[in-house]
Amino acid sequence: MVPTAVPTLVGTRRPKDRAIAGSIRPRPDKGADAFELRVFLGRDAAGRVRHKSTLFRGSQRAAERELARLVTAQDVEPSVVSDDTSRRRGPATTVNDAITGWKHNGWQDLSPSTTRRYASIWSTHVEGSIGWRKIASLGPYDVELYLRGLKTKGLSEASVRQTRAMLHRACRLARKWSGNMLANPVADTELPDWAIHEQRDVVRALAVEEVRALLTAARTIDHRSYTYLHLVAATGMRRGEACAIRWSDLDLTGGAVTIDEGIVAADGGAAVKAPKTNASVRRFAFDEETLEALRTHRTEIDKLASLGGFDVTPEHFVFATELPGAVPPHPDAMSHMFSRARELAVWQRTSISTRFATSRPRCWTR
Repeated sequence: MVPTAVPTLVGTRRPKDRAIAGSIRPRPDKGADAFELRVFLGRDAAGRVRHKSTLFRGSQRAAERELARLVTAQDVEPSVVSDDTSRRRGPATTVNDAITGWKHNGWQDLSPSTTRRYASIWSTHVEGSIGWRKIASLGPYDVELYLRGLKTKGLSEASVRQTRAMLHRACRLARKWSGNMLANPVADTELPDWAIHEQRDVVRALAVEEVRALLTAARTIDHRSYTYLHLVAATGMRRGEACAIRWSDLDLTGGAVTIDEGIVAADGGAAVKAPKTNASVRRFAFDEETLEALRTHRTEIDKLASLGGFDVTPEHFVFATELPGAVPPHPDAMSHMFSRARELAVWQRTSISTRFATSRPRCWTR
């Protein structure tokens, strides 16, 4: 028989100001296999602890399983909840509650681009659907069914994978904040499979003639766009890394550039981001044509700065849209510039082909 002096507690060690989730007390007066299960409900307006008790008959192991089920299934009434924080840490916690709690405690540790992506996924695919579900009511089957529904709607494999990663992190935090009262229904889930014909086309590298056509089109936009694309084509750096290039990073004598920062999209504009690892800090050498383009760009910047009375310092950004260059360019703006150069390049090639077809001698058509 289980000793009657010490009740069995469900849950982990708790703070002093928080009641236990539930307890088991043997009731020998009701029978050898009788146990009283008590579930913590919260506190009323006067601060008094409220419990729900039930009598269970069976083995101690079965009583512990039943108590765990009652604790998980028990919904905390709004009248006994002191604030929203308590709801986010109890059986009534929804997926939206978990993500909201994450936004207030931990969201700031993510990169700005990741937070923007997660916020978009939440508002578009989660908040109005699975976000309303209580975590305690979800299982791996429900989560996998939801992920498969996203695939059916046409979301890419990367988008579904990111959605699962966000849900997994939010539910894992909710489990921790609840003292392991809540389970993480995303932990054991699997992603749907994408057949080859369902996957998106792999991004291909540009051919040499396509790069030349882009540079020719970019020159008609402005010299800044031409120099930006020239440097990216010569080094293969990412758009955010190119946006973060400062004059101090360039060696305009030997022809080299140091990459040690990146620009990411953030709320209200662009933000400078340090590299995650030392491997991201690297140095590239480039050809004489790229070096000449950068020198010409610096000459034009100095001319404009002198007209405006600005001083361009080594810490200013090379491809800034406004002088003297204290604010870096937004990565999305450079992507729009690339799209414009691409459209111009396609138009120029199409226009040349049309003119050639209408003006070539008749003998060329034989």
